[in-house]
Amino acid sequence: MTETITAAICLIGDELLSGRTRDINVQSIAGFLAPYGVPVREVRIVPDEQDTIVAAVNALRAAYTYVFTTGGIGPTHDDITADAIAAAFGVSIGEHPEALKILAERYAAVDTEFTSARRRMARIPDGASLIANPVSGAPGFQTGNVFTLAGVPKIVVGMLGDIGHRLKTGAVVQSVTVRGAGLREGDIAEALGALAVAYEGLSLGSYPWFRTVQDHGVALVARGTDPSQLDAVALELENLVKTHGIEPVRLAGDDLAGSGGPRPGID
Repeated sequence: MTETITAAICLIGDELLSGRTRDINVQSIAGFLAPYGVPVREVRIVPDEQDTIVAAVNALRAAYTYVFTTGGIGPTHDDITADAIAAAFGVSIGEHPEALKILAERYAAVDTEFTSARRRMARIPDGASLIANPVSGAPGFQTGNVFTLAGVPKIVVGMLGDIGHRLKTGAVVQSVTVRGAGLREGDIAEALGALAVAYEGLSLGSYPWFRTVQDHGVALVARGTDPSQLDAVALELENLVKTHGIEPVRLAGDDLAGSGGPRPGID
């Protein structure tokens, strides 16, 4: 039986909680992990407070196979994630020789002073392994089952390139979508609930869209690791849509284009 591998994401930064910065890293990380069969099961956002970061990381790393943190590993005073990770694991922290070399060479190459503030980015918890950063040079790091990444989305994507080979893989979740133009969630809620009980090994979701009075409907999405179960429930979903006089359209994957949530007076 394939081992169940799971992940959690801890987003760190006051700017996320204040609404000043919009997060897109969850989508990047979850999308990266999906082909490895590693679903993201929880996401937390915490402020730049060491005790809060430590508590969140320790809770998540105990509950999930992997944890990904983003943010707080830059050169400024509020970049405290490295210290928090060291505290969470009960280890000391100091300048990592290889990280220091990478940074020194990077700043020399761009003719920029390698200041004491920039040297802070070479501080890595003892025992951690470096995660390459092909974008700006300053590395992330892996401590146990926790991957600590930068907060800048482009850098996060770059760092993910050095993570795939470190992962254990699980059963890959596949999905199928059955779309019904003109369908309303309220019409199929009871029957969809019954199907969810009958196919307990699958996840069934209902995603309405509403563009105009003439262009609205519901996308029914089934997710699971058993292709035969997915095919069987897709047939049931198609029949469910047909019972309301609507011709269903089946699509592979989570095809939710146009889904925008329910609108008053439609459901």
